[in-house]
Amino acid sequence: MFKKILIANRGEIACRVIKTAQKLGIKTVAVYSEADKDARHVELADEAVLLGAAPSRESYLVADKIIAACKATGAEALHPGYGFLSENEDFARRCEEEGIVFIGPKHYSIAAMGDKIASKKLANEAKVSTIPGHNEPILSPEEAVEIAKKIGYPVMIKASAGGGGKGLRVAFNDKDCFEGFTSCRNEARNSFGDDRVFMEKFVEQPRHIEIQVLGDSHGNVVYLHERECSIQRRHQKVIEEAPSPFISDATRKAMGEQAVALAKAVKYQSAGTVEFVVGKNQDFYFLEMNTRLQVEHPVTECITGLDLVEQMIRVAAGEKLSFGQGEIRREGWAIECRINAEDPFRNFLPSTGRLVKYQPPAANLEQGSETLVGDSYANGQFGGVRVDTGVYEGGEIPMFYDSMIAKLIVHGKDRNDAIAKMREALNGFVIRGISSNIPFQAALLAHPDFVTGNFNTGFIAQHYGGGFRAEDVPHEDALFLVALSAFVRRKTRERAAGISGQLAGHEVRIDSDYVAIVNEGEGKKRRHQVHIAEYAGHSGEAEVRVDGKAYKIVCASRLNDIRLSGTVNGKPFTAQAERGTLKRPLAYRISHNGTAIEVTVLSPRAAELAALMPYKAPPDTSKSLLSPMPGLLVAIAAQPGQIVQAGERLAVIEAMKMENILVATQDVKVAEVLAKVGESLAVDQPIMRFE
Repeated sequence: MFKKILIANRGEIACRVIKTAQKLGIKTVAVYSEADKDARHVELADEAVLLGAAPSRESYLVADKIIAACKATGAEALHPGYGFLSENEDFARRCEEEGIVFIGPKHYSIAAMGDKIASKKLANEAKVSTIPGHNEPILSPEEAVEIAKKIGYPVMIKASAGGGGKGLRVAFNDKDCFEGFTSCRNEARNSFGDDRVFMEKFVEQPRHIEIQVLGDSHGNVVYLHERECSIQRRHQKVIEEAPSPFISDATRKAMGEQAVALAKAVKYQSAGTVEFVVGKNQDFYFLEMNTRLQVEHPVTECITGLDLVEQMIRVAAGEKLSFGQGEIRREGWAIECRINAEDPFRNFLPSTGRLVKYQPPAANLEQGSETLVGDSYANGQFGGVRVDTGVYEGGEIPMFYDSMIAKLIVHGKDRNDAIAKMREALNGFVIRGISSNIPFQAALLAHPDFVTGNFNTGFIAQHYGGGFRAEDVPHEDALFLVALSAFVRRKTRERAAGISGQLAGHEVRIDSDYVAIVNEGEGKKRRHQVHIAEYAGHSGEAEVRVDGKAYKIVCASRLNDIRLSGTVNGKPFTAQAERGTLKRPLAYRISHNGTAIEVTVLSPRAAELAALMPYKAPPDTSKSLLSPMPGLLVAIAAQPGQIVQAGERLAVIEAMKMENILVATQDVKVAEVLAKVGESLAVDQPIMRFE
């Protein structure tokens, strides 16, 4: 076994690998960029080496610096995590040539599976089901149309070197095919330096289901069941689960055996994933093989009780797999939500900055801990919560890397139990200072089609194609949120009444009757009559009546706690409550099951006076271009005096590895440019003013 390994990655996956290495008694070396000098993975590792400046191309993607770090620290092996250099054939070969063990597959396996055209040919030879298509590079749009007619529409035009949805188009007719081929080839050339394009049949109502495989250097390969990854937004996975609610045991076995056959064909050693597209009749076809650890590997760990990172390390050290196919169990149901730094209410724009508050739900399944995961079956304790993260409260979410804050994983006895556990865990996940996609995740989990398992890869585009709005998360009992705000207000008043030295005749009085005013935006308000009875402050109990409807609330949380846990009418709940917003310092913000409301709880007289206050409309920003997100201003495309047509580019902002192009929504004349190229912008910072 190795004595020291280097983790050539950052964020949650670096922390994840470090946890397992510590369990095995292996010393760890972290590498980091200047932007990550205070990152959590740097703190957790035994040693850390600075690679270079913040951009990946100057740090995490520089193979020479990483190999030099291995040699300088005496690391015998290197774990690449996922992303960055994890599937780089040349990097894996370099490690081998330099005497560093690459904790992953051999370079020839990466090469065989890294090219989509070559991998499909190999899959055919290994008798793996493949989608009907044309596997040779297509040379012209005219040829593309002829091939599409032979295959039969709809077809999928794909870049051979593509990934992450780049260089991919779906064509339903000759016109789509002609135009899609040209744009796909251009995008492939620009993104990957490889303009080879091929074509295959587009599977309608497709599911994205992947098989986890594990091989050793002694010729043994097993499959660890499947993961359902169909809930995607723009080809990026959002929710993953294991097992799939869709496929039968017979389909599962057939897919697993084909995945093993493909892995054996390329002499695969390590953890890897064979991805399939599955049609509505459970017909399945090979999509691609990811020759690395997947982001969503924890759901497989939960249902099998295996630590995949540990298995990767043991295989790399030359050990045989300690179990056979028949010994791999499948217990319970696991779901993973990717918690990303993005604002779902602003078209998922990246959100960077400081984590002012970061309080994940209490975890009882530790990352990289086979014993704890195993124990959850032995004593029947399903429903564990696990949080894999690389951040901490007070830390920064930098603009240079991907948007993931954490992965939230739950394990339940069945799918309904896992969904319920995940909804409760999301309720208790406190993130402040930046926006997160937690409300969107809550909406997905509550959607009837998700709950019944009736979905495919087009689910988000179908139901949220026009964007995500607060109205998309209707609360099953909105008056409960009002009752909770009144309960918190009553606790605050009780404490204030107990403060000594109050001016005689002006003491804080505790009332039983209130008016709760819910702010609905643009000056609209909704009023509710509230009565609080049977209040017992020492035990945190009260009966709250909202418009006559009774809520028996028991909650012993402290006043300064954002996360509130208790029962309402005998049923457990977890919610979040904060007093004061920038615009409404007296309001309470209550969040539960993805719904958030702003409520001001006043005495009847104060509410009467508040109704007389005029509404102050927000300032008119139609004459300004505002930055929709924090990020780096990389280009200004218009100058003072220039007339810009609707749809033309105005500026480009870079955030979290993505370029965001801001365009004019109408014909305008630029009066003044207010920001400079290279400047770091805040949300709503003016970039230019129009006449």
